Amino acid sequence: MLQEGMKAYDFTLSDQNGNLISLKDFRGQKVVVYFYPKDNTPGCNKQACKYRDEYEQFQKQNIVVLGISKDSISSHQKFATKFSLPFPILSDPELKAIQGFGVWKEKKLYGKTFMGVVRSSFLIDEEGTIIKVIEKAKPDTNALDMLAFIEQK
Repeated sequence: MLQEGMKAYDFTLSDQNGNLISLKDFRGQKVVVYFYPKDNTPGCNKQACKYRDEYEQFQKQNIVVLGISKDSISSHQKFATKFSLPFPILSDPELKAIQGFGVWKEKKLYGKTFMGVVRSSFLIDEEGTIIKVIEKAKPDTNALDMLAFIEQK
C-alpha cells in the first residue's frame, strides 16, 4: 500500500457518466481518493453517503473527492443516482488504480480467504504526493476522519 510521502499512482478511469478522469487533472488542488469494495452494500453506502453529507466541507477547502471501486460504470451510475452523490465515482474493473495504490489485498470473511479491496482513503497534495493514508477506513467515520486531519493542517 502506498504510504504518506510517496507519489500517488496517476490513474485515468471512467466515472459514473462515462467521462475519463485522471488524477493529474487535479494538480494544484488537494484530492481525497477513497477506495471501497462494492456499490450498494451497507458499509459502502454509509461511506459514500457520509462523503456526500460532508461534501460541502471538502468544497470549502477546495478539495476534490473521488470514490473508486471495481464496479462497472452502469453500477456506479445507479449507485450515484440512488444516493445523490455529488462527486465522481470511478470504475476500475481492471484494478489499475486499486493495485496502483496497493489496496487489493487478501481478506477473510466467515473463514474464507479471498482477494478484495481494503476500504482505504488517501489525501493527495497539490503536487501529487500522499499526505495522509487511512488504512482499513471505517465507513461511518472515514469522511469525518479525513476532514479532522485536514482541519489540523
